[in-house]
Amino acid sequence: MSISAESPTVKITSTRLLDAAGEVFAEHGFHRATVRQITERAGVNIAAINYHFRDKAELYAAVLRQCNCAAAELGGPCRFDEGTPSQRLRAFIDWFLRRLLHPKRPKWHGVLMAREMTEPTGALTGLIEEATRPQAVELRKILKDLGAGGLGEERLTMLGLSIVGQCLFYVHHRPLIEALAPRFKDKPPSIDTLVEHIHAFSLAGVRQSIRAHA
Repeated sequence: MSISAESPTVKITSTRLLDAAGEVFAEHGFHRATVRQITERAGVNIAAINYHFRDKAELYAAVLRQCNCAAAELGGPCRFDEGTPSQRLRAFIDWFLRRLLHPKRPKWHGVLMAREMTEPTGALTGLIEEATRPQAVELRKILKDLGAGGLGEERLTMLGLSIVGQCLFYVHHRPLIEALAPRFKDKPPSIDTLVEHIHAFSLAGVRQSIRAHA
């Protein structure tokens, strides 16, 4: 009797492949990771990749989607259309940071995404269109409502990147932060503390930019 595509066995195998592939891709990068390394770690045969994902490239794209979906679930609902523009900016920063720094987020998620940024593959385009661009559009709306719309597209983009960059710094530069501020190693700032700091700093930066270019 054949196993249906919806059977628990098939789902378990697919999940094991995704988790194992994510770890291997994070360790070695897409190009250096091998199908054999992935299947050995997942405890399945090589044919399982062809059955579930066709090839390594499709498996890699599925892993990136899994990372994004997991982060979205950990971050909670993304509602940035309620409250004042300042409150909406805070809500965006809060949501984004909780996606990145949630204690249940596997460490390899961040490592893999950092690799994709420094060693981009063909899967990056899909990830940008499915996840990153919609987030950028929401942040741009907030910045415009704060009064930054008249600064021009280039400076508006730079403001958005500056806000996101502050959040990402606390994810990808922990060793540097702990070396510069050893107390953060044993007692790192809470997510709430980071949200308040980045929100206040970003809001002041946006307002100063508006005044400087008035």
